Amino acid sequence: MDHDIWDPAIYRAYAGERSRPFFDLVARVGAETPEYVVDLGCGSGELTASLCRRWPAAAVHGVDSSPAMIEDAPAGPTFEVADVRDWRPARPVDVIVSNAVLQWVPGHLDLLERWIGDLAEGGWLAFQVPGNFGSPSHSIIRELCRTEWRDRLGDLAQRAPVAEPVEYLSRLAALGCAVDAWETTYVHVLQGEDAALTWVRGTALRPILDRLSAGEQEAFLAECGRRLREAYPREPYGTAFPFRRIFVVAHK
Repeated sequence: MDHDIWDPAIYRAYAGERSRPFFDLVARVGAETPEYVVDLGCGSGELTASLCRRWPAAAVHGVDSSPAMIEDAPAGPTFEVADVRDWRPARPVDVIVSNAVLQWVPGHLDLLERWIGDLAEGGWLAFQVPGNFGSPSHSIIRELCRTEWRDRLGDLAQRAPVAEPVEYLSRLAALGCAVDAWETTYVHVLQGEDAALTWVRGTALRPILDRLSAGEQEAFLAECGRRLREAYPREPYGTAFPFRRIFVVAHK
């Protein structure tokens, strides 16, 4: 994964909205007294630290590919910089959590099989991924990448890089797991000017902006912002931003 895919400051702008799916996910993990808990793709580490409060007797470890994201990580867990595709545990893991990471990992269905193998018997794998790649927030970006930017950005105009809940369930059930898979559409109410643009700048736009010069970034963001304002108009109460997410909890 690209080490620069996350912009920590922008990502934190809507920390409350981004953290809610994490807590909804972890709430469905039935582990009572795990000894070793790992957060793969832990980001800035605040949510990883919440796992220490959930399981105070466990050793909690966070892994992220971005040094910028974990340089100010909170005390409690241990952290390391590594790509989740390459990371392997030194001992079996009781709970693996992966929050909004696998959409960046091509072929991650195969990676899930390896993670199940890394679990202790009776262990838990819990992950969630965005399921909103058909929404205007992403279709607008794809459309722009296919316009005058197509020579530079055309390869980034991908469609959904995640599976549907039934496919995850079937794949993990075939490995002998009991699987709970579901989806939720949150309707976030975002505050501020160009709220939808601010949201996608923290994640979906990062690979695009990394390829563009400062002047090109300004032009791309101006057009993207114009289209997003039409798709997500600002109302007196804020900007309504529907966001579908896919959740999977597998018990080995």
